[in-house]
Amino acid sequence: MGPVGAFFDIDGTLYRDSLMVEHFKKLVKYEVVDPVVWHRNVKKTYEEWKKRRAEYDDYLIELSQIYIRSLTGLNKSSLDFIADQVIKLKGEEVYSYSRQRIQYHLWAGHKIFFISGSPDFLVEKMAEKYSATEFRGTHYDVNHKGNFTGHIDPMWDSENKNRAIMDFVARHNIDLSASYAYGDTNGDYSMFQLVGHPVAINPTRELVRNIQSDTEMMDKIDIIVERKDVIFRLPSAVEIL
Repeated sequence: MGPVGAFFDIDGTLYRDSLMVEHFKKLVKYEVVDPVVWHRNVKKTYEEWKKRRAEYDDYLIELSQIYIRSLTGLNKSSLDFIADQVIKLKGEEVYSYSRQRIQYHLWAGHKIFFISGSPDFLVEKMAEKYSATEFRGTHYDVNHKGNFTGHIDPMWDSENKNRAIMDFVARHNIDLSASYAYGDTNGDYSMFQLVGHPVAINPTRELVRNIQSDTEMMDKIDIIVERKDVIFRLPSAVEIL
């Protein structure tokens, strides 16, 4: 029997928003990216999601494309200060439940892994802050001059998240049957299927529907909803309105 692993998504699971979105906002604030890009391309999408007229996954996918285009050609090292500012100013804005679970896993001697669709250079800083064993994030390619090329290796889909998990498992001899996974969107569902103790934190409607269509998953998953300073554990058969 190998070590226990705890696999954490970040955006919407640990951090209460998206590290990518916060980085984008900072790029606009410091005028590295033209503010017109936000008002012309992002604001409408953002507001539609805020009004719950758009799915969270769709909002993030659309925004990620704009973000990638905005980064292309910029020098990575020249943006380190802004990346540091994101973690310094926003890194504590996490869910109480998720923070408590990280503290528990550290106390128990479990291996903690962060797996996120946010840029790896942000995920790395978040992993350092919360003492994660290892991390994976979306890799943004840079050329020999250190400039972003516009090419990425995504980490927001099930296939790539599973590949990352199995790499961690192989290198750390993780016992998946005794391990935990924490996520909030449908991209985390296959991660839940791999472990003995899946936990959905503030899950999207699509994720809850997938959970409810899987009898085996219904028997083992916890659904956690945190609002203000109250944490609720819901039955997996919760009604979706």
